[in-house]
Formats: sequence, C-alpha cells, structure tokens
Amino acid sequence: MYQAVIFDLDGTLLNTIDDLANAVRYVQRKFGWEEDSTEVVKQHVGNGIRNLIIRSIPEGESNPLLEEAFLTFKTYYQEHCEELTDLYPGIRELLAALKEKQIKMAIVSNKAHPAVLKLYDTYFKEYMDVVYGENEEAGIKKKPAPDMVHLAMERLGVSPEDTVYVGDSDVDKATADNSGLDCVLCEWGFRKLDLLKSLEPKAIISEPMELVEFI
Repeated sequence: MYQAVIFDLDGTLLNTIDDLANAVRYVQRKFGWEEDSTEVVKQHVGNGIRNLIIRSIPEGESNPLLEEAFLTFKTYYQEHCEELTDLYPGIRELLAALKEKQIKMAIVSNKAHPAVLKLYDTYFKEYMDVVYGENEEAGIKKKPAPDMVHLAMERLGVSPEDTVYVGDSDVDKATADNSGLDCVLCEWGFRKLDLLKSLEPKAIISEPMELVEFI
C-alpha cells in the first residue's frame, strides 16, 4: 500500500483547459495573431506556461514579442484562472477517501506557482499537505525534472517506494520515471487513451475512485 500520492493538477484534478485557452486567445488577439482552438491549446499544455506561449505564437521562441506576450498571458491568467475551471467529477470524493485513509497528498504542477496557490485556496486546502507550482526563478526545475517531486516527498516524509504519481500526460509519465515513482495515468485528462497506453504506466484509470482501489 502506498503512503502518499503526488498529483499533477491540470487535466488530472482540475479541468482548466477553457481558462487556459481563453488566456492564450487573449494574447493572440492583443498582438493580432491567429487564434487557436481549445483543442489545439490542449495539445500545447503540459511543459509549463512559457512553452505554452512559445507554441502559441508565430515564430515561437524567435518572436521578438515573446517576453511581452508571456507577461501578458501570466497577468491575464492569474486574474481569470477560476472563471471556467472546476474539479473533474469524482475528484472531491477521491480526495476525501484518500484523506480518510490517511494517505498523504501533494500537488506538483508546471502551472505558475501563484496560480497554483490561488486554485489550492479554492479547491484543495482541506486535502493537500504540499503544493508546488512552476518556480524555475528559484532554481527549481519544472517537470519532467524530478526537482519538485523530490521536494514534495521530502516535505511529506516519504520515500519513492511509498509514493505513486498520478497524471494525465507523457510529461507526467516522464516525471514519475525521473523521480523513481510508480505512475498512474487518468484518461479523463488532456491526452488521448492511445498515447497513455503507449507510455505503459503502472495503471490507467477511467474514474477517480479507481485510484483508491489501486492504492
């Protein structure tokens, strides 16, 4: 039995895609660029918001307006990150069940740390012991590097053998592998089932409460 669960956030616990897509389109409109569909934005998320913007603007990293566009996104998303976002069905029940079983829980996300804290205050304060958002300015590498996961395990007081990582993407599987953790992937998130199967995680779940049975 595992003693701890480390969760990804976007596409795993929260359906954030509409607010993310609206923020991307706000940037694209402001600078006069072609707007992406929500489905396109969904394929661009997972490697942090800077990479999301690089993938969402003409010429990507070579665009001279990249830094301005990135700052515009961060400011807009921080103010609008809760408008259309909500827990996936069954997540609240899952977290309550894990807490009842005294399973330690953490969130490790490539979303900007201030936005993660804002969403934590709304949805997760009563469940999560540790929360990390992207904070590379502090020298903490984002996923799939293991830095945030190792910090979370240290604060939880658990070892890799005691811990399972739960996410919804190839980035999450790579994060788990790099951290020495078993990985469970959920099929309600931002990636298609065929991709999840190709990653060969420890398990793929289609309903949140299946995680309780797995643990």
